[in-house]
Amino acid sequence: MTRNTRNTSNGRFPGGFAPEEDDDLPKSKSQRKRDMTALQDLGVELEALPKDRLARVPMPEALSDAILQARKITSHEGKRRQMQFVGKVMRTLDDDEVAAIRAALEGFKGTSKAETARLHLIERWRDLLLADDANLTKFLGEHPGVDVQAVRNIIRNARREKELGKPPKYYRELFQAIKDTLGGGKDEAADTPAEDTES
Repeated sequence: MTRNTRNTSNGRFPGGFAPEEDDDLPKSKSQRKRDMTALQDLGVELEALPKDRLARVPMPEALSDAILQARKITSHEGKRRQMQFVGKVMRTLDDDEVAAIRAALEGFKGTSKAETARLHLIERWRDLLLADDANLTKFLGEHPGVDVQAVRNIIRNARREKELGKPPKYYRELFQAIKDTLGGGKDEAADTPAEDTES
């Protein structure tokens, strides 16, 4: 008398698999949401770039126009709406275009790290030059084109202003002099002061 036809027949209906398909949908929506957020964040990074760097990022004209327009807007709400539009344009790009933009941004980050390391190097030289005249000899040996007398005067004045508690005018001037000497167009690794300069 027991009948299983209803259960077995329901199992044969294509609709019987619908719950599994529904289970997959939230995951797909979540992934789409993450992708949209990532593209929106990418648009924000582009909008925040300095003008010269933005010009070097490969992107379609529509995206470039949208970002340039966003940079002109000063009101918070207007900027928010325009950045939403930027995100919308970003979603029309193909994978290769997005990859090219990401690669350009990563390249800029690498450049920023190199510049930070260079500034740390300049600061280190400044500390060494103010600490001991022997370090000036080493610095001049590595950079023979330096105006010796000018650098000596800056160092002397920087030490004096520190002793007297004056504003660090010459302290900053020494930084600039070292920066000009080291330059920015080559690898400064060879200019790094050795640890034994402090001994």
